Amino acid sequence: MARYDFRGRDRRGGLIRGVREAESAEAVAAELMAVDIVPVEITPEHARTDWSRLLAPLRGRRFTTDQLILFSRQMHGLTRAGVPLSRGLESLLESLRPGPFRDALVEIRAALEEGRDLAGAMARRADVFPPLYVSIIRVGEQLGKLDEAFSRLHIYLSRDKTTRQQIVTALRYPTIVIIAMAIAVWIITVKVIPIFAHVYARFHARLPWATRLILAVSGFAARYWLVVTLATVVAALVTRAYLRTPRGRYVWDRTKLRLPVVGGITLRGSLARFARAFAMSYRAGLPIVQALALIARGVGNEFVAERILAMRVGIERGESISRTARAVGLFTPVVLQMLRVGDETGAIDDMMDEVATFYEEEVAYEVRNLSTLIEPLLVVVLGVMVLILALGVFLPMWDLIQVVQH
Repeated sequence: MARYDFRGRDRRGGLIRGVREAESAEAVAAELMAVDIVPVEITPEHARTDWSRLLAPLRGRRFTTDQLILFSRQMHGLTRAGVPLSRGLESLLESLRPGPFRDALVEIRAALEEGRDLAGAMARRADVFPPLYVSIIRVGEQLGKLDEAFSRLHIYLSRDKTTRQQIVTALRYPTIVIIAMAIAVWIITVKVIPIFAHVYARFHARLPWATRLILAVSGFAARYWLVVTLATVVAALVTRAYLRTPRGRYVWDRTKLRLPVVGGITLRGSLARFARAFAMSYRAGLPIVQALALIARGVGNEFVAERILAMRVGIERGESISRTARAVGLFTPVVLQMLRVGDETGAIDDMMDEVATFYEEEVAYEVRNLSTLIEPLLVVVLGVMVLILALGVFLPMWDLIQVVQH
């Protein structure tokens, strides 16, 4: 999916700006029309540069999920106590530092004073409030259960943050080890091996092909280190640009799920977030088809999002949730059985909560035992690298010893 900047007008004619992810500009327009926003301009996000957004991190003006979690908790308490929204937002603004989140609350408070609804005001700041968040708030307003909506969002965001952190933890350890190994190999290639090259050249020793290959690579890296560095930087930039495209993100997200050990953790984490979001949306009264579309955009993995949208298509055809879940091929048999029970009993939200808990416990267990799971793989990789270097660098030294002895 690509990101699009949009400008639109609500039912009162107010200007609304924001950013949305969708397959195309037409999909963005359809989503805006569904929430009573008339699109005026829709452009790809990369088509123009928002310098204020780029410079915001340098000025310490960043929006974090923690702010949204705390806001949901505070709003739950305020709405439950019967405090008017405008007054509640005013009290929250007094304790907030300048930044995107405070600016968003200022705009929302101004919109409320103009007579707009809370969900519509939040929709104007799509860069802060995700579409799923806005939809839950809109349903809460319509049913008169805004405090419950904020409570559900607080619980969902807190658990979602925990799952995200577990996935990051799972990926951090192997990433650090691989980077350290790459740096070590680079130092050996550029600094250590040239010393052995001078020794071999001095004694005119006959070298095996593996040693000649290693010395050739080392010599090239030492002589053209600037070219190698620039080529590495260019390759990294090109790869980064490709991964920002819809196709590149899809390929990378699919590849992540196939990685040994960490791929399974990433998949379970994404499915836990999906199940938790689905249970929350179902309890809030959001239509299943609309909920799946919103959840797919926020699940954090394009490959999983594609499968969720496939579930949406199946449900639109009248199939059950358990049957569509089986068709997409993501869930385990145990989970599919739980979903079938949910379809039969009508308690699909409870079953989805159980699914989320099941996956979250698996992710937590595997993260705790990640070092035990991944160390054998890293030892094998490191052993192969050491073997190649040892055979290529130290094996000819036996011949040198014989030359010296003679």
